[in-house]
Amino acid sequence: MTPEAFVELFQDALELVLVMVSAIVVPGLLIGLVVAVFQAATSINEQTLSFLPRLIVTLLAMMFFGHWLTQMLMEYFYQLVERIPMLLY
Repeated sequence: MTPEAFVELFQDALELVLVMVSAIVVPGLLIGLVVAVFQAATSINEQTLSFLPRLIVTLLAMMFFGHWLTQMLMEYFYQLVERIPMLLY
């Protein structure tokens, strides 16, 4: 395997991980920001108040994007298997 091929595989894997993590984490971060602004505006300092909405949004994001993320992961593994003969030479 040439170094260029390894770098290409590693780059594709990192891009896939970035997209998958972003699809799950970003909605929770946005809801956390909204709750934090609400808490600051109303002077409510309850720490558990921000946890439940973030948890619910994260679970909903996993449910909503789960099929798409699984499809992306399967396509990447199919591409890896198809590339095996090219990488051995």
